[in-house]
Amino acid sequence: MVTIAFGEPIGQGWEQLADLAIAFVLSLLIGTEREVQHKAAGMRTYTLVGLGSALFVLVSKYGFTDVLSDHVQLDPSRVAAQIVTGVGFIGGGLIFVRRDAVRGLTTAASVWVTAAVGSAAGGGLAVLAAVTTALYFVVLYGLRPLSRLVSRLQAGAVGLRISYLDNRGVLREIVNRATQSGFAVSDLTTVRAASGDTDAELDRDDRRGRDLPDAAHPTAVEVTMVLTGHGDVNRLVAELSELDGVLGVRTGGAATEE
Repeated sequence: MVTIAFGEPIGQGWEQLADLAIAFVLSLLIGTEREVQHKAAGMRTYTLVGLGSALFVLVSKYGFTDVLSDHVQLDPSRVAAQIVTGVGFIGGGLIFVRRDAVRGLTTAASVWVTAAVGSAAGGGLAVLAAVTTALYFVVLYGLRPLSRLVSRLQAGAVGLRISYLDNRGVLREIVNRATQSGFAVSDLTTVRAASGDTDAELDRDDRRGRDLPDAAHPTAVEVTMVLTGHGDVNRLVAELSELDGVLGVRTGGAATEE
C-alpha cells in the first residue's frame, strides 16, 4: 500500500482516502434523494454525517498507533457506539410534533442509516455500505406499493375529532381534504366546543401569532367525523392540522412518518 506521509506513517494512504470517497458518494446519494423530497435535512447534512462517521472510524482505527505499546491498548470498536449516540441528537432535532401529528421519523431514520453507511465505509466494508445504500432506496420506493396494499386491506371506519373556528368555511375545506385523500364521510356531527377548552385553544392560537379579533373571540366548533376508505389517515391528519382555522385534530394518536 502506498502511503502519504503527513507525520503519521499509518492510516493516511490511498486505501483510507478511498474509504472516505466511498462514504462521500454513498452519503451524497442518500442526501440527494432527501433534497429532492424537500425534507428538513438535505444533501449537505447527509453528506456531512456520512463523511464524518467515516472519518471517526478511520481515526479510531489508525489515529493512535503512535501511542500503542505493551502497556497501552485501545478498542477501536467503541467509536461505533459513540457515533450512534451522537447521531441521535441530530435525529431528535428532525422529529417534531404538531398537535396530534408526529413528523420527521423517516428523515431521522435516514440520517441514522447514513451514519451507519459512513461508518461501514470508514471501516473498509465498502460492499456492505453500498448494499445498505441500495436497500435504503428499496425501502423508500420499492415498499410503497406494498404499503398501499396493506392500507387497502386494513380499510375500515376511522374517527376524527376536529376543533375549528366557525364562520370561516373551515368545515367545507375539511370535508374536501378528506374526500380528496380517498375517504368517504359516513357520519358527521358538530357541537359547540366546551367554553374552557375553547378559551385554552384560542389562547394557544393567539400565541402562534394568528390574526384573531381582540374584542371578541370567534366561536370554536368541534366536529366528529367517521371516515371510510383507503386513504392515508396519518397524512390526512397532518394536512388538516395545517389548515388555517383548525385548532386541533384528534384521532387517538396519529403519526406521519415523512
